[in-house]
This record gives sequence, C-alpha cells and structure tokens, in this order.
Amino acid sequence: MKLLCVVAALGCLLAPPARANKSSEDIRCKCICPPYRNISGHIYKQNVSQKDCNCLHVVEPMPVPGHDVEAYCLLCECQYEERSTTTIKVIIVIYLSVVGALLLYMAFLMLVDPLIRKPDAYTERLHNEESEVRAPARAGGRLRRGASRGARGHAALRSLPGRPCESMWGVSVSVAVFPMM
Repeated sequence: MKLLCVVAALGCLLAPPARANKSSEDIRCKCICPPYRNISGHIYKQNVSQKDCNCLHVVEPMPVPGHDVEAYCLLCECQYEERSTTTIKVIIVIYLSVVGALLLYMAFLMLVDPLIRKPDAYTERLHNEESEVRAPARAGGRLRRGASRGARGHAALRSLPGRPCESMWGVSVSVAVFPMM
C-alpha cells in the first residue's frame, strides 16, 4: 500500500500540467513513400495536425518536379500518430519502483536469513564428528596426510548403522563381474 502511495506521488510530481494543445513530441504525421522512377524510397516525419497529415504538407522538400507531385503523393502512405508521454513516464516510474522494492526485499532477506535460519541437526552432527576425528589426530602429533583422510572415512562409515554399504557393495561386485554361463 505504501508503494502505491509513493508511485502515485511520483506520478503527480513528474506529470506536466495539462495543456490544451499537445506537445510536439506527442503527435506526428509519418509518410512512407516508396521508390518512384529514379528516386529512392524515403520516410518523412512532421509535427502537423491531423487534418494536415498528407503528402503535400509532410513531404518537404518534394523530390519530384511539379507535374509528378500528384502521382508521387498517391504512392505515399501517411499515418497520423499520437502518443502520451505522460503515460509512458508513469509506467516507467511504476516499473522502476517495483524493481527497486524487489531489490530492497532481496537485500533484507539476505541480511535477516542467517539470523532466522536454525542450524540443521544433520550438518551439526557431521561437524561434531569431524571435530572428534581431528582432535585425536592433533593430540597424537603429526600424521601422514593419507592417514588423516582414512580416519575421516572410517568415522563416516562408523556412523552408519550395521554398515550395510560394505556388505551390499561386496555382494554386488561379486555378482556383477563375469556372471556364470
């Protein structure tokens, strides 16, 4: 709700006061003229009123001599275009406000998430086991690198109840290698 109020306030501040006549950027007449004889095609744009939106008022300078003007203008296609720059400005402000609010929310979550998140029981148990494995290694002096890795691996296997992985692995290998014909 607050965001909507902020957007409305910004829209009122950025919107120009209402005028009776349109800004020259809001209206235009666009004439598209195809190639004619030895003249290449061209697009002409002028800020004129809707009643003056035709080839004779928009195409300046006229690329053809006087007797060919009517034939050239019949080929040209003129369209009157009107747009509201105020509406465009308001939509851009709303879009930027939404993106800014989402970025602020993301930053807020990134700051608050570590404070709210509870420690996971599984990862806490793993950290405790790792510290128990490292403590005897430090007390015994310097060990080889391979020995400390092996100790950690055995600690992980000891944490499994009944060691089902070792027996399952051995059985699957004996069955999978060279089956009897």
